[in-house]
Amino acid sequence: MRADITSLFGLNVYTDTGTYIGKVADLVLDVDERKVRGLAISDINRDVFDVTSKGIIIPYRWVITSGDIVLIRNVVNKFKKPKKEKVED
Repeated sequence: MRADITSLFGLNVYTDTGTYIGKVADLVLDVDERKVRGLAISDINRDVFDVTSKGIIIPYRWVITSGDIVLIRNVVNKFKKPKKEKVED
């Protein structure tokens, strides 16, 4: 997939099952190999990622396609922490 990297900034990121992930804030580049290595995501969906930071970096290999949005593989469900259940006395 070839595109101007600036065209990715600000795009919404969704999984292939329709789960909102966040917005593309920046790119992680490997200058030596002239490849994109990752997407820096801001405005992340806190229901999917249990982190305290303002954003995350996802590997570019997860990206399926981009256009009006960025579509990634649905591998983020593997990172969800199980919800804590209330313990009754």
